[in-house]
Amino acid sequence: MQYKYYIAIIFFSMTIVFSSCKSAKTVDQGNSNFRLSANQLVKENAKKTPNFNTLQSKLKITYTEGSKQQSNTVNYRMKKDEVIWISAAFAVIRAKITPNSVSFYNKLDKTYFNGDFEYFSKLLGTTELDFEKIQNLLLGEALFNLSDDTYKVSIHEDNYALQPKKQRHLFELFYLLNPSHFKIKSQQLSQFKEQRHLEINYLKHQEVNQQILPELVKVNAVEADKEIVAELEFKSVTLNEDLRFPFKIPSGYKEIKL
Repeated sequence: MQYKYYIAIIFFSMTIVFSSCKSAKTVDQGNSNFRLSANQLVKENAKKTPNFNTLQSKLKITYTEGSKQQSNTVNYRMKKDEVIWISAAFAVIRAKITPNSVSFYNKLDKTYFNGDFEYFSKLLGTTELDFEKIQNLLLGEALFNLSDDTYKVSIHEDNYALQPKKQRHLFELFYLLNPSHFKIKSQQLSQFKEQRHLEINYLKHQEVNQQILPELVKVNAVEADKEIVAELEFKSVTLNEDLRFPFKIPSGYKEIKL
């Protein structure tokens, strides 16, 4: 398994919430409401912020770079705001991510990585990554707090479009919100001068235990003529169980620098 593929697993499959033992239904088709102001949209979106303690699931990731495509299913556990843990089959590759560190090891070649978010920020290029942004990305929340800006609102392809009235100096933001449940349909960050673009599309949402959550997510990271794509499908998820997050780098493994 290539390290770039594993990096995609770590950073494009971080956080999602479902309720245990209940079936989910797709909710993207509903009664549209196009009468809200930008402020009202931000408030309605905030009401849908998920609330939980722990989760675990099976997560299928399909990763594409150029003509190469790989697909894998990993075990995924998370304690909200504290730790993210993922493990490939037979614990061949295992990762643990906290707000301060990123660590993983590979039993196949007896290597490990132990560091911070700097490399992964460079991989996406458009903005500095941290634990909170990763969590927001996979929960279907805005990477940056929507209440921190004021917005121009319009209608784009049957969705609400929000753009900050004053864009940031280093990049531009663009959001699409669903007009029936007001969750984010797409969020995009662009640095036109550097030819960088990050686009997170929430292709399906589902309702579980009266919460609307992503079901299928597609992430595109583009820099000039290079593109990385990750598609995420979340299955067999349970919520608020007592979980362990075992992680210990085996002795004798060689450290790698990314």
